[in-house]
Amino acid sequence: MNHFTRSTYQMVILCRFTYCPSPMQRILLYQWLEESLRSGEMVSEDLYDLKLDLEKEKTSETPSVPKPADGSVSNGNELSQGGSIRSPPQENAKENNLSEAISSPRISDDSRHSLGSGNASPGLSDITSKDGGLQQSSLIYNPPNLNRNLTEIFGKLINIYRALGEDRRSFSYYKAIPVIEKLPFKIERGDQVKNLPSIGKALQEHIQEIVTTGKLSKLEHFETDEKVRTISLFGEVWGIGPTTALKLYEKGYRTLDELKKEDSLTHAQRLGLKYFDDIKQRIPRHEVQEMEQLLQKAGEDVLPGVVVVCGGSYRRGKASCGDLDVVITHPDGKSHKGFLKKYVKHLKDMGFLKEDLIFSTHSEEGTDSGVDTFFGLCTYPGRDLRHRIDLKVYPREIYAFGLIAWTGNDVLNRRLRLLAESKGFRLDDTGLFPATHGSGGKRGSKGSTSIKLYTEREVFDFLGFPCLEPQERNL
Repeated sequence: MNHFTRSTYQMVILCRFTYCPSPMQRILLYQWLEESLRSGEMVSEDLYDLKLDLEKEKTSETPSVPKPADGSVSNGNELSQGGSIRSPPQENAKENNLSEAISSPRISDDSRHSLGSGNASPGLSDITSKDGGLQQSSLIYNPPNLNRNLTEIFGKLINIYRALGEDRRSFSYYKAIPVIEKLPFKIERGDQVKNLPSIGKALQEHIQEIVTTGKLSKLEHFETDEKVRTISLFGEVWGIGPTTALKLYEKGYRTLDELKKEDSLTHAQRLGLKYFDDIKQRIPRHEVQEMEQLLQKAGEDVLPGVVVVCGGSYRRGKASCGDLDVVITHPDGKSHKGFLKKYVKHLKDMGFLKEDLIFSTHSEEGTDSGVDTFFGLCTYPGRDLRHRIDLKVYPREIYAFGLIAWTGNDVLNRRLRLLAESKGFRLDDTGLFPATHGSGGKRGSKGSTSIKLYTEREVFDFLGFPCLEPQERNL
């Protein structure tokens, strides 16, 4: 590859995106441009080629169906494999409530995620099933992952570095995994990934070692180092961060059973410890879909018209999820106030929510941007196995920001934040704020009022970032 300057790069952009109805034309994803500029040379185009058939698109009479990142589309049976939820033999009132919520008629795509129009704020009618996620839930993001031998080792390193508080190193492996997962071939040499995005020289060397020896010496060192192994284990307990994990190690604790004797643990940390094995189990997609329906029905029982969307890896089309990230709002911009307390009580009465980890309400006090939060544990109807669930209730005017943040993934969220900062803004789940200029190279503080944007598309467009469908956000 020839080294190229910024001016040459700009010419390449023009050539690549100038329309020319030729069979030789190639349309590339924007990441090709981003990675080429970052590396200072034109990286391989093969992994960024959209492979569009322009003539076929012109003549096709069938509307195109959005595809997940790996290009596959669900056959329609993947979401029904769990069938209906059956209550255990010893039925009681709470279990009957759960059964009713599941067996009720499915809310239509249009009514379920549309926020309607009426006297609502501008842009409310734009939140349709496409923006809310129900339509996308049938698109499974499940790449073949021919290189699981690599991604499993990188996944372990992610957890270790997170536990050690080394987020930057953890993030480097996090970015590399989806790139490797999508490859249509099995990696046999490190130089095969030389020009792939998010894989630098160090990761190439790791890959070469793994494909050659079947293991990685760095991981083996961590797994045999008592301190690293213990801190990593404690860091997997919900509510225990790197600092606390280190303190617990220094107190002499080495196992989770020993940790149960520690008096300084908070109530939430004790719950994380008690249900450690439960929380680590992933949830099959069809179960998440059924629980989302339950949550929407329960929300309607408490507040008609409420919008309940399960975000996270579920909304991004993953085949399984680590937890439930639920984003909630109401189209009238005011009825969300005080909703969470009633909603949590109703879900507990139904037997769905079991334990509280964090519960904070700000909508009625007008603090913390008016966002109400519940982090806790829930159960799939008919089982005792605990799953993590987060409920976030946003005022209508900042709902789009919350939906983007809680859909993810982390790579996309970080890119959007950096892009916002480059334009003089600060972005988080509560809005997009004009930022002051910091002194001495430090970040400026964010303003008090967010830019008014009501849909995810408006946020992407304002930042000048391609509007990715949820299943395309597994970057």
